[in-house]
Amino acid sequence: MSWHLGRLCGFDLETTGISVETDRIVTACVVQCGGKHPTQSATWLADPGIDIPEGAAKVHGITTEQARAEGQPAGQVVEQVVAALVQVVNSGIPIVAMNASFDLTMLDREARRHRVMPLTDRVGDQLRVIDPRVLDKKIDRYRRGGRKLEDLCRSYEVKLDGAHSADADAIAACRVAWRIAQQEPAIGNASLDFLHEKQIDWAREQAESLADYFRRTPGKEHQADGVRTEWPLIPHQARAGES
Repeated sequence: MSWHLGRLCGFDLETTGISVETDRIVTACVVQCGGKHPTQSATWLADPGIDIPEGAAKVHGITTEQARAEGQPAGQVVEQVVAALVQVVNSGIPIVAMNASFDLTMLDREARRHRVMPLTDRVGDQLRVIDPRVLDKKIDRYRRGGRKLEDLCRSYEVKLDGAHSADADAIAACRVAWRIAQQEPAIGNASLDFLHEKQIDWAREQAESLADYFRRTPGKEHQADGVRTEWPLIPHQARAGES
């Protein structure tokens, strides 16, 4: 059976910012859907332990005050999210994550921060990821316009309820992945093992192309060095003082 006709697991985080090394998780969602079974969704609100910048709060709607009053301790949230994803991976279900290298790297760094065993340390090479952003760039490289989740939802005629809430984004990512697989038999009929490996190559090529664009664009040259080519996770490099 084609992978997109089976169970999928959407994963999404909303955070204090866009730095995977220094920012923190605010909300998280792990949702299992498809495969002719009922949708099962788990969501978390964390107290990140730092202030949530006003700009981030405007995106996802969670203020510092709300997170402190209603959120679980961040370490508990991280442990529970990692455990939920371990169960998914061990069941052979692919994780669907829009711009996976952000969410999975953020979760990895938070796990290390709170002394939780990271996902990849627990599941090893069993991890299989589907990234709608990588797939979309591969099949429609020259389409004009943005490549954010809401852009892809418009392009693939997918309903998005409440953009920038973790639960809405997680289920929408699954819907976009399903639609791409339906429209592109080469992707829909590929094995998960093959597709995961190909996305590693495609993501690297896409990142290299972006870096080259920055180098050739006046005023953006400095951004080229910040482009990372690793997918679906940026490897951790211990810094001074870290264990």
